Amino acid sequence: MEIGQVQADDWEELRDLRLRALADAPDAFASTLEREAAFPADVWRRRARAGPASASFIVREDGVGVGMTAVIAEPVPGRVQLAGMWVDPRHRRRGYAEALIGQAVRWSRNHQARELIAWVAENNTAARRLYAHVGFQPAGARQPHPSNPAVEELLVRLPLDRPRSQKR
Repeated sequence: MEIGQVQADDWEELRDLRLRALADAPDAFASTLEREAAFPADVWRRRARAGPASASFIVREDGVGVGMTAVIAEPVPGRVQLAGMWVDPRHRRRGYAEALIGQAVRWSRNHQARELIAWVAENNTAARRLYAHVGFQPAGARQPHPSNPAVEELLVRLPLDRPRSQKR
């Protein structure tokens, strides 16, 4: 397993992974396959370039992308959002998701974030278990899911002010 931060030249791999994720789990993301499949190449190139306040990561097995996530700056200073988390179903339960979250945490700490948040669909039990397993805690907020308002999503948060080994 190798995890790398997405670079500008990785835009096609990022696009392919994102479209696979949207096809596999349409209720897990704030967008839709139809919407993003129509994006021109320049949108994907821009996403791959990211910026100083955001980054995307791809986990690869034998050089092939099998999962991804991103961190995006929030309007609240010191807070970043984990977004677009996905691992190919054939590669789940092998530690890839935890490794992606670990990379997102390291990047966030290196960029002086004090808190990492994520929105997770209430009915996505596997994702909720994963986030709890790595230390995310319910934040008490909920909202209609952006791509399917019939589904509620819950806010979870991971304080970054102490190493995970010290969590209770």
